[in-house]
Amino acid sequence: MAAAPKVLLVFLDGVGIGTSDHDTNPFLRARIPTLTDLMGGLVPTLERPATAGPRGRAFPLTATLDVEGTPQSGTGQVALLTGESAAEIYGRHFGPWTPVRLRPLVEQRSVLRLAVEAKLEVAFANAYPRGWPGDRGGRRIAGPPLAARGAGLLTRHEEALGTGDAISSEIVNDGWRDHLGHSRLPVIAPEEAGANLAKLAERHDLTLFAHYATDTAGHRGRMDGAIAALEMVDAFLDGLVAQLASDVLLLIASDHGNIEDVTSGHTRNPALGIASGPRADAASELSDLRQVCPFILDLLHV
Repeated sequence: MAAAPKVLLVFLDGVGIGTSDHDTNPFLRARIPTLTDLMGGLVPTLERPATAGPRGRAFPLTATLDVEGTPQSGTGQVALLTGESAAEIYGRHFGPWTPVRLRPLVEQRSVLRLAVEAKLEVAFANAYPRGWPGDRGGRRIAGPPLAARGAGLLTRHEEALGTGDAISSEIVNDGWRDHLGHSRLPVIAPEEAGANLAKLAERHDLTLFAHYATDTAGHRGRMDGAIAALEMVDAFLDGLVAQLASDVLLLIASDHGNIEDVTSGHTRNPALGIASGPRADAASELSDLRQVCPFILDLLHV
């Protein structure tokens, strides 16, 4: 049996593949050299949804899950993290938070939980405040931290963020410093946060990092905000790939479309998938959100 590569799954909320219209698609206007390299040197569009080059390849992931209506974060994240037909199980697309009825599925059957049960070294790279979500936030739970909680991995707090052993969901530390009262945390550039994630991925068989500002920018519907969000991700990925070990597969995936069309909010466009590193060719054959979890588990011999 061939040695399994390490896997770094970077989740970007609300990023789909859009049209070739420069007036609606910020991918075509943003300065994103690292993202473009990872996508094979070209920005994928609905007219050309799969791209490939020496640094990586991009591919479309169907996000509709065989259900009518517009895909949403809650059921989309469940499908991505568990491989299950979440929208069919729930009866419709639902978001933005994980449906209460599907939370046991995420906590018990996520890719993180199954990898932990297989005795692999697994990390959830995001820092979360102690006691999250608290008494008042129990209904506002996204899929990645829920999966991490079920796997016993929701263990990185402000101390880990201060030492570079965790990454803020927003990439930089501004929210923790300005809104959570942790003013002593270092100011960090996106490139430095990316380098920190690369170090974490090198020490673990499977690492998950989740970023949500892309979806927020899509909901605001402004081209300048969408461009800024993509350029933040690009700087983060620049620091990441510069330090990422050669035995780590970088797999980037989203849950639904949004930011790729600043005029519409959520879309039924395919979610964006990107792969770079060992087995990127196999990853680029994925075509549906529900295939991501079983692909990772198979790659890790789980």
